[in-house]
Amino acid sequence: MKQSTGANQHDGEPHEGGGLAERLNWLRAGVLGANDGIVSTAAVVVGVAGATTATGPILAAGAAALIGGAVSMALGEYVSVSSSADSQRALIAQERSELAHLPQEELDELADLYERKGLSAATARTVATELTAHDALGAHLDAELNIDREDVVSPWSAAAASAVSFTAGALLPFLTAVLLPAQWRIPVTFLAVLVALAVTGGLGARLGGAPVFKPVVRVVVGGILALGATFLIGTWLGSSGVTG
Repeated sequence: MKQSTGANQHDGEPHEGGGLAERLNWLRAGVLGANDGIVSTAAVVVGVAGATTATGPILAAGAAALIGGAVSMALGEYVSVSSSADSQRALIAQERSELAHLPQEELDELADLYERKGLSAATARTVATELTAHDALGAHLDAELNIDREDVVSPWSAAAASAVSFTAGALLPFLTAVLLPAQWRIPVTFLAVLVALAVTGGLGARLGGAPVFKPVVRVVVGGILALGATFLIGTWLGSSGVTG
């Protein structure tokens, strides 16, 4: 007797509980955070390295860019996710209250929503009744608001993930600029940053299901422009004596 493999054919797809989609969103956010860390910190250290060959100023500026950027990213993510989570909780509380005080009206509304999606009136009423008996709140949140009450993201975990990804990206240009000899500092940092940007650009494209080439070109060209501009400005400031 041939064994059925249907149970395993779609493992991990987004429609199975939404877990894969949620993980991909976190991975994309991590890639973007790392990309920001690479570009912003590299721009600072390359700019300072263009103005001076002394390691001390580069170390101080790079550390400030890394720490300040990580804190800024964490705070921004915390505020953003907190606002989103507060809105979701408010909608969930409102829906729970409506179900408690207006159960028949809510059932009629749910049946109407399914009828609008193409079900016959009788089938829509049956589906709404059975889903209400099983999990009324979950059914209404899904059909009306496209919300899963289990998917309200913690702002603390989002902030931590953002800070970690930014720091991971920022460490590469920071370490190459601080640890390498002066004559190798700028070219190696440039090369390392562009390779890292190509990797993050390609990874971000793959996670989003998009072709890799164009996103990689965009992010690498952007990195070249950012590093070139800060290096030229730093070199000009160093040669003009402004930084001396």
